[in-house]
Amino acid sequence: MGAGKTTAGRILADKLGWYFVDLDEAFKEIHGLSTADYIRKHGLEEFRKKEKYVVEDIADQMPYEKVIYATGGGYPCWEDNMECLRELGTSIYIRWCPEHLAKRLSLTDLSERPVLQGRTEEELLAFIAPQLEAREPYYRQAHHILDVSECDEHSDERIAEELYQFIINNRRK
Repeated sequence: MGAGKTTAGRILADKLGWYFVDLDEAFKEIHGLSTADYIRKHGLEEFRKKEKYVVEDIADQMPYEKVIYATGGGYPCWEDNMECLRELGTSIYIRWCPEHLAKRLSLTDLSERPVLQGRTEEELLAFIAPQLEAREPYYRQAHHILDVSECDEHSDERIAEELYQFIINNRRK
């Protein structure tokens, strides 16, 4: 959460002329409920199953090499999802330190993130740090890691530009 997957992903897709798919938005469009509402109504396990089907359905319908997916932070950590992402194309982990994620999130509208609603920056950090530590082994399986953990000056535009350069440089090889 708060790494810039959606915002930087949209910018990057525009620069490349590719499709952009935000998994949370696609899920809501298909199932009629936001991810948070679906989890509240049906539970996390059922949500993860449906979420996986959404990715598979979209991947079957879209041109493989011209799509940028922004998944939820928990998606790569369930069953074989990270392996599936790696098979779909180049997976990228935008790596932030917990302190910078907490700061970025504290500047956003937390009402759209029910699990974070009403938390101070310190409370955000206390929530994010252990979650990120538990997820790190999955995230590190990505093909490419854009490590911005040492700098809080990375805007979503800068992240998109760095990813653009990575993609362009690696397509030519």
